[in-house]
Amino acid sequence: RLVDPGSREAGMAAAKGRPVRLVDATSVAKAGRDARATCGRWRIHSVFDLASERFTAFDLTDESEGEVIDRAEVVAGEIRVADRAYLQPDRIAKVLDAGADIVVRAAWNNARWLDEEGYRVDLIALLKKARGKGLIDRPIWIEGSAEKPIALRLVAIRKPKEARDRSIEKLKRHARDKGRNLMPETLVAAEWVIIVTSLNRDEYPLCAISDLYRLRWRIEIAFKHLKSGVGLAGPPGEDPRSARAYILCH
Repeated sequence: RLVDPGSREAGMAAAKGRPVRLVDATSVAKAGRDARATCGRWRIHSVFDLASERFTAFDLTDESEGEVIDRAEVVAGEIRVADRAYLQPDRIAKVLDAGADIVVRAAWNNARWLDEEGYRVDLIALLKKARGKGLIDRPIWIEGSAEKPIALRLVAIRKPKEARDRSIEKLKRHARDKGRNLMPETLVAAEWVIIVTSLNRDEYPLCAISDLYRLRWRIEIAFKHLKSGVGLAGPPGEDPRSARAYILCH
């Protein structure tokens, strides 16, 4: 029978028996703060385990601490899936060194893209050239603080026309609201879902990488259940110890 792409079943099949752990963060307002404010918030860094369908790790900070892909302890053999905020070369290197693999979305301009010889790769030029085919699957290297760049794999899938139009219109509307001009490169990249992974191409073809990344929405749904279903809201008090206990109870 057909398997719905993005379903837990499709993701488990794509993972070939390996643990899949989704990494993301959400935030709630501190006591007495406006829930819509961007400051005065607790940030809940979380890991959602696909096999058990539950959160298996979390850490609490305020909004001054950013999201990092290696915050939670690595389970050897896991596939760690994350959004573009987690494309952090040095942090990714730590996850790989601990015996895991990654599937991380990328923005066109949040890494220094290199080829095997260490020369800069023009990602936008690659995307333009691949428009007709609509797919890219090739080796890529990203530069971190270490002397040797990190060897990964670049997977890019061009969105269907309707999705491309929505993405571009959203970017244009946001730029108008902010009074900014969009870079032409941003519009080109908006046509694509760009992913980097450390998974082997022979064992995990492009369709498997797509299925694995599509699982990321499940942690977003889990956050929504915590907030709307379970009632997770701003913890009482300003003490991080009581806030941590309150959030853990939920």
